[in-house]
Amino acid sequence: MIRSHVQHVAIIGGGFSGTLTAINLARLSTAPLRVSLINCAYPAGRGIAYSTRRAEHLLNVAARNMSALPEYPSHFVDWLLTRTEYANIPEAELRETFMPRRVYGDYLRSLAWHYSGPLNSRSNVEIKNISGEVVDLIPETQGARLLLADGTTLLADRVVLATGNEPPADLPGATALSDHPAWCANPWIEWETKLPAAGGTIVLLGTGLTTVDAILTLLALDWRGPIHAVSRHGLLPQSHFKGVDVPDFPPPDVDLASLGLAELVALMEKHCERLRRSGANPAIIVDKLRPHTQRIWQGFSDQERQEFITRYSARWNVIRHRIAPSIHQNITAAVAGGRVAITAASITGLRAAGLKISVDLQSSDGTPSSLTADLVINGTGPQTRFSATRSPLLRALLKSGLAQADASDMGLKIAADFTVMQKDDQPSPHLLALGPLLRGTLWETIAVPELRGQALRVAQTLLAAAPNSAAAEAAVIEYCI
Repeated sequence: MIRSHVQHVAIIGGGFSGTLTAINLARLSTAPLRVSLINCAYPAGRGIAYSTRRAEHLLNVAARNMSALPEYPSHFVDWLLTRTEYANIPEAELRETFMPRRVYGDYLRSLAWHYSGPLNSRSNVEIKNISGEVVDLIPETQGARLLLADGTTLLADRVVLATGNEPPADLPGATALSDHPAWCANPWIEWETKLPAAGGTIVLLGTGLTTVDAILTLLALDWRGPIHAVSRHGLLPQSHFKGVDVPDFPPPDVDLASLGLAELVALMEKHCERLRRSGANPAIIVDKLRPHTQRIWQGFSDQERQEFITRYSARWNVIRHRIAPSIHQNITAAVAGGRVAITAASITGLRAAGLKISVDLQSSDGTPSSLTADLVINGTGPQTRFSATRSPLLRALLKSGLAQADASDMGLKIAADFTVMQKDDQPSPHLLALGPLLRGTLWETIAVPELRGQALRVAQTLLAAAPNSAAAEAAVIEYCI
């Protein structure tokens, strides 16, 4: 008796996006399926964001909006209510709580365990966790062969790229500091082991969410030395707030995706000014754009996208990616009390100064200055120039033409169903992608509401292409953000 071939899906990346894709395949597939979840560097099911062990690192979104399952909005809150430490908190209060990120990592791990552990009732789907780094992909007649760094190979019918954010980009002079004891090139490692002697100076490069994490940890450790945070604009993330109803924005008779950048900016400025006059926070306008942002971005020309990045992206990110009110209060108090100094300047160079590092700066008016630190942490955010990726796998895919960068060079070029486009502009027969790799195509592609929708759509694409998938395809309900 000849056994039918069981489809094998390999998912590269075991963070939120990769884990949720595996979970969706397990819960939606009605046919036998093998799933290999290949992960390296960070704990499987947690990724960078949720692998932190620090209690002071909170989610940037209230619990009510953090369900991993689009069709079950209260799933995370319901899960929290099963834990002893939250069981006595009124549900209404719990829904508005900004939970520790490590607790959210527990939630993801529990979901993964439910669908991949020995008690999984969906026995027709086998999920295998593999620890390793994929460095190349070789097309085969049937599927693709993955080459791992340890020399082992794996044959899969379809491959999902869920590699997450890149490490921060190199800064001028950083290459010469790779082995310097005062330099931390990756802020997502446990840099606390590099802390200098008490009273030493710490310089944080960047003033975004990563730097906020670092400041919170330093405050929790009661660090009493000077702390400097530097970025071109010197803008810290804003706080979440209770919004007001804005029934006339967006205008019901306006197609936001067809406006173009100039008209969209004018429309937003008009409504923001009206809110300012009424004493309301104009950031609510950005929130109201959330369901439309990806369509707007895709409607922009390449020139408009570049102009947005150059002129507006820094301010957009500050308003859009807000932080828990309690965290904002702590950071604001630290700045007001002199424990943290914020500098608005461009970083022009890094130099070794004995056991210390000198950070060369230039203000917007061209005035040079410098800071000398006992520890410098690169918190400037993920590398966003895709052609400069340091991932061996992504470099190999670009070199072989099995993938290409999008027009903005911020990520992979994909089709509407998340299939990767090859250099010849043909859809890949093997590769799909999701998450931050799609920044140039979707712009909004790093937060849970977007990623959970993408993970579901990728699973749907995979199941629709699998043999005997008609029942599975018919059973899938499409949930978008």
